[in-house]
Amino acid sequence: MGRLIYTAIMSLDGYIADESGDFSWAVPDDQVHAHVNALERGVGAHLYGRRTYELMRGWETMHVDDEQPSPGRDFAELWRSLDKVVYSSTLESVSTARTRLERVFDPEAVRRFKAGAGYDISIGGPALAVHAFRAGLVDEVCLYLQPVVVGAGKKGLPEGVRFGLELVDEVRFDGGAVHLRYRVAGQGRQRWA
Repeated sequence: MGRLIYTAIMSLDGYIADESGDFSWAVPDDQVHAHVNALERGVGAHLYGRRTYELMRGWETMHVDDEQPSPGRDFAELWRSLDKVVYSSTLESVSTARTRLERVFDPEAVRRFKAGAGYDISIGGPALAVHAFRAGLVDEVCLYLQPVVVGAGKKGLPEGVRFGLELVDEVRFDGGAVHLRYRVAGQGRQRWA
C-alpha cells in the first residue's frame, strides 16, 4: 500500500506565496533540490489541483541540457516519468504525458488508488490537500521551511483541519532551510478545527 504524502516549500511563517503571489523566495537551492529529488524517487504518482498542475507542467517541456544544474535536470526527468492526476472542474484538458484529468476529488477512489499502489503518492497544493486531510487520507507531511518571513499570502497548510503529527526526520541545509518530515498521528482521527 502506498502512502499519501503532502509536500510544501514554505516560508517560516507558513506561506507558499506572498500577498502578491510571488514565490521566488521558495525556489530551492541545489542542496535542497537534491533532497527533494531523493524523496521523489519513492513516488510513483502526483495528485494536483489545477493551479499546482499549471505551475508544474513546465517541467514537461523544459529544455534540459548539461548547462542546467544537475538537480533541475534530475527533477525534470523524475517528473516526466511519474503518473499525474489533475483535479479540476474548469480545466478543459491536460497537456502533459502520463496525466489524466478528474473533475472532482473522490476520497474513496484515492483510498483505492493508495491501497493498490506499490509506491508512494504525492499530493500538492493546500486547496486540493484539504480534501485528502478531511478524508483521513494523508499519511505524511513533508515541509521545506525557507529562511524567510513573508507576513501574509497563501498558506501552505490547509485550513479547517486538525491532526497530530509525529516527527520522523529533520534535515538542516547549509543555506538555512530545514526539512521536517512528519507522520500523521492517529490516522482516521483527523477532524475539523
